[in-house]
Amino acid sequence: MKLYLNGCGRYPAEQALLTFFPGERPEYPEQLTDADRCEINVAQRNEKLVCTCMLVLGGEVYRGKASVNRSRIVDEVTRERYTGRVVKLAFFRAALASGMPYPEWGCLTGVRPAKLMAGYLREGMSPLAARGQFGREYYVSKRRAGLCLDAALAALEAEKSLGERDVCLYVGIPFCPTRCAYCSFVSQSVEKSMGLVEPFLDALRREIEATAQAVRRASLRPVALYMGGGTPTTLSAGQLDWLCSRLEENFDLSALREYTVEAGRPDTISADKLEALRRHGVRRVSVNPQSMSDSVLEAIGRRHTAADIVAALELVRAAGGFDVNMDLIAGLPSDTQEGFGATLKAVLGLRPENVTVHTLSMKRGSRLHLEGGPLPGAEEVGRMLSAAMRGLSAAGYSPYYLYRQKYMSGGFENVGWSLPGHGSLYNICIMEELCGIISMGAGGSTKLVGPGGRLERFFAPKYPQEYINGIEGVRADKERIVEFYGV
Repeated sequence: MKLYLNGCGRYPAEQALLTFFPGERPEYPEQLTDADRCEINVAQRNEKLVCTCMLVLGGEVYRGKASVNRSRIVDEVTRERYTGRVVKLAFFRAALASGMPYPEWGCLTGVRPAKLMAGYLREGMSPLAARGQFGREYYVSKRRAGLCLDAALAALEAEKSLGERDVCLYVGIPFCPTRCAYCSFVSQSVEKSMGLVEPFLDALRREIEATAQAVRRASLRPVALYMGGGTPTTLSAGQLDWLCSRLEENFDLSALREYTVEAGRPDTISADKLEALRRHGVRRVSVNPQSMSDSVLEAIGRRHTAADIVAALELVRAAGGFDVNMDLIAGLPSDTQEGFGATLKAVLGLRPENVTVHTLSMKRGSRLHLEGGPLPGAEEVGRMLSAAMRGLSAAGYSPYYLYRQKYMSGGFENVGWSLPGHGSLYNICIMEELCGIISMGAGGSTKLVGPGGRLERFFAPKYPQEYINGIEGVRADKERIVEFYGV
């Protein structure tokens, strides 16, 4: 869609556009046209900052307006915040005037809505008052505001348990048996890149050594370790044993409260790999079906069946000592509301400690985005998610973290559910930015968190060969950890 902006930046307008027109991409022509378009103007009027939005669709004109008292704007940070807010709200009102359906998340955009809810609670509001204020301010439905409140309460509890030098560690293994159709993560199929695995592990060893040295110099304390990817259990049992040993040798893990490995794909899980992980103190693994429908699994490029998922979980339970997370995705190709309901029923029957319900996100770089194809519509995805909320709540699970992404079907969300006492500290910390996340491995994203919400991010090269070739630069970046924490 063509956007014409005056007095505001592109980001809030593009976020608002995605909410109502997820299939559209913004264009910024120099000349005004008669085509479908959105004209946004932000200006100071008396004591207010006012945004007007004119949305033109099929020759019809729809208008929205929003304002904020200028007294709230005290610096450039608050100016940017409130400008973005009035832009999104004015667009929201214009879109509703055009007859578009009311979005469950109202005019709210952004990845971490629970951070906003937590802000109300920190100000001393009761949970009930915070949920009401959140719904009124952002036009969020009561159901989504309730999810957000649960996640915010879990985040505040986790925050109380953390010390000021506590951090989480992440190790990324960028290999999978095959690449799923919806995936845009930095991962390579071992069918095509088996020769890179050993050189990658050698480079990772060198990064682990440099990272551990920086963590010690900065007097940081790892409290959670998460190994993801890709699919870490693409590695052999011997390679997993070797990697876990290198982590133990270099880091002081005596304060570790949680150790997670994404086993993920059932076609990578074996008894010897589970034994290796258990021997090193791993106590949480993922067995991620995404769907329990064989036809859906085939449609997304997985080379296993629902029966393989059950067999993999049986191996995990036989090994003993592991909490299990199972991921589901609402909105996969060829899936239906009935099919998703059957998947949910099957997963609940397996009684994992955690269930994460994702909404399909059409990420750039994924095969689904590049090739297209029929997908369940937003309304059907909404019904899938509603069924998941009802089923999980009735089975004793509670939501404890959530986040949103671009290009999600229906503008919905991803939610982690757990049985009492089984939520993941790492997931809460990374979503709510409660402490630093120090990453190792290809495509690793390190986010350092300091007092007052101070943040710094840096990244490792995305692809295995680039990572291997650039390992000295990756090692040198670890000095930024020491500089940030000021030891």
